[in-house]
Amino acid sequence: MSQDADHLAQLQDYYARHRVMPSYAAIGERLGLKSKSSVAALVARLRLEGFLESAPDKRLKPGARFFERTLADSVRAGFPQPADDSSRDTLTIDEFLIEQPSRTVLVRVKGDSMIEAGIHPGDIAVVEKRHDAQPGDLVVAIVDDEFTLKTLAREKGEYVLQPANPAYPVIRPKGSLEIFGVVVGVVRKYR
Repeated sequence: MSQDADHLAQLQDYYARHRVMPSYAAIGERLGLKSKSSVAALVARLRLEGFLESAPDKRLKPGARFFERTLADSVRAGFPQPADDSSRDTLTIDEFLIEQPSRTVLVRVKGDSMIEAGIHPGDIAVVEKRHDAQPGDLVVAIVDDEFTLKTLAREKGEYVLQPANPAYPVIRPKGSLEIFGVVVGVVRKYR
């Protein structure tokens, strides 16, 4: 499976660039496989493992495991530790962050009012749409007809929205406050 893993990695890179799987002929050419039967055998093994599937039009498409990534055991943020890359656990980001796909949206964060909560401008908030939330939850709320991302809190028996930046005031709704959803994760891409 080691060579299959290398071939899968090349297919993943191709898919990331083109957002479509290559044809069987292109797979053979790209991976240096000489015969149609060797391409078919590779595809069959990757299907069996759940990395590839067939679309209704018989073209290849990513399978349930296609987006799995190797999960390293751990890394210290303090003192260095001996390297160990022998871990073989895998993780799919969707499976890790999203419990209810039909109720989950991704929201790009603008502004720095939540910076001390580790949420920065440009981050992608993973939001599970629901109207119930508890004090302390990070929420996307509609307050006085405007969307905002803040921490839900109670103050004198009333719900308020707290920023995580002292430069911003607590939001005390003048009219309505509706919970759009609860933040269940944040994704950040470093450049």
